[in-house]
Amino acid sequence: MSAAALRPDLALICDWIRPGSRVLDLGCGDGALLSHLTRGFGVRGYGLEIDPENLARCVESGVNVIQADLDDGLKDFETRSFDYVLMTQALQALQRPDQALSEILRVGKTAIVTFPNFGHWRVRAALAMGRMPVTPSLPETWYNTPNIHLCTVADFEELCRERGWRIIHRRLLDRTHHDGLRIRLAPNLFSEVAQYMLQGPAA
Repeated sequence: MSAAALRPDLALICDWIRPGSRVLDLGCGDGALLSHLTRGFGVRGYGLEIDPENLARCVESGVNVIQADLDDGLKDFETRSFDYVLMTQALQALQRPDQALSEILRVGKTAIVTFPNFGHWRVRAALAMGRMPVTPSLPETWYNTPNIHLCTVADFEELCRERGWRIIHRRLLDRTHHDGLRIRLAPNLFSEVAQYMLQGPAA
């Protein structure tokens, strides 16, 4: 699979991965990202996924996948056993995102996390009208959404400061996965998709 065939947010992540790295992809879906990284970047890795249909697709694609519930943690993985641990669009669906991030940064030397920004102006406008938001980056209605712990860019960065997690890179993007002047001037108001590369506290 070419980078052009990947979901746009997944294609952008590839720029942050060193060839030959060890990668763990949490909530890997159908394995498209890990398959691309394995074939195009020579990474060695595993995916964790709970959905049976996605598991079958991973196996068909030759992706090393383990059936697991991310809310159960990463206790089966040794500290710093991966160069990168990835979590794309799954953080907000976990019971304790803060604990998940701690575990990610224990198991991986570097974490790459992607999530929808709940501070975007469309979300604020819907809430101001007394309605739960439905936006291009948050398309589900209140009664069928998997999201239980949505956060804003400001919330996420405050958590990183509190825990001593270092933000190595960030991308704040619109729904077409581009940045722009508005986002640079008011990132928490105009960004819809947030991507962060994190590392644990400095030694």
